[in-house]
Amino acid sequence: MKLSTDRILTTHVGSLPRSAMLNDLLLKQEQGEDIDENALAQTAARDVARVVRGQVDAGCDVINDGEQPRVGFQTYVPRRMTGFGGESSRPPVPDFIKFPLYAELVRARGVRKAKIDSAPEAVAEVKYGDLSEARQEAAMFATALEDASANVTETFMTAASPGIIAVTMLNRHYDRHEDYVYALAREMKMEYDFVIGEGHVLQLDCPDLAMERGRLFADWSLAAFRDAVALHIDAINMAIADIPSDRVRLHCCWGNWDGPHVDDVDLAEILPLLYEAKVGALSLPLANPRHQHEYAVLKQFPPPDHMMLIPGVIDPTTNFVEHPEVVANRIAEAINAVGDRERVLAGADCGFGTFAGSDMVAGDVVWAKLGTLTEGARLASERAW
Repeated sequence: MKLSTDRILTTHVGSLPRSAMLNDLLLKQEQGEDIDENALAQTAARDVARVVRGQVDAGCDVINDGEQPRVGFQTYVPRRMTGFGGESSRPPVPDFIKFPLYAELVRARGVRKAKIDSAPEAVAEVKYGDLSEARQEAAMFATALEDASANVTETFMTAASPGIIAVTMLNRHYDRHEDYVYALAREMKMEYDFVIGEGHVLQLDCPDLAMERGRLFADWSLAAFRDAVALHIDAINMAIADIPSDRVRLHCCWGNWDGPHVDDVDLAEILPLLYEAKVGALSLPLANPRHQHEYAVLKQFPPPDHMMLIPGVIDPTTNFVEHPEVVANRIAEAINAVGDRERVLAGADCGFGTFAGSDMVAGDVVWAKLGTLTEGARLASERAW
């Protein structure tokens, strides 16, 4: 994984807005409607090329394919694995219960969404079928990079962690939650190894390590939740045991909906556990109003020497375009917390297109925000070097 050796490098969390046509095709496919699979593949390939150009034009250093061919950052998994069926019934977001007027406001948006809370569940032994979809996605990315690679410092591809799969595609087969999580880890290893084999950094998406304190584990004690976090991290470590830690980065978050987030678990309660992950970088949201103060936690408990920090310095839930000075100040806070400018890689709080049809930030604004990320990193670099 590239260090910020002479300037602060920039990246983002993974998902980027899809075109209206791609959104429509992915949502229809997820609903089981008949679609033209060739049209879907061609549209996805065009969108991958579009977002690669967009990242390069915005000045991003470490880029990916924007997760364009996927309906959701973790709900793509049942298309690649067998053993799923039926429909999960996820606990509601606590914000929707505590703030009913907020819930009405969200419903009034009337956006057609992917199966965020009603994805298939595990009804049999989960097995990774084959890598055909992963290969197709990687090939789209490789083609899009042909004209842009000279302007790219490094590439990454994302994959769902065992834990986020387990809390989204709920368990109706295994005797225990831990049995399900470890089964997922054994099977997802195939995809993780494939990403590394393609020459990309692997990003594991793990919002379960924070977000699920207020959802699936809401009725558990804090100690029991921390035990679940430790279990999920152990499963990650098992799945990536054959991968050098400096080729893996981990994204943890509290969910990227624009809600109150009053039930978010404090970073201090989980940070020591996150450091147990055998990864080379930790991506955390630090731009949103609920977690901006937690640079102080990172300063008190800085990342281990082998681990980079990818602080979120732009917010993917608001159409405000952060001023470059704001971005630079946030990066400076991150450098101060880590104590090493080279181990800071500036990023975003979360994805901009985590599910098809669920964008909160307009596509043209996304590119402006990534542009201001680049400009803020330039200012921070001038001051840090």
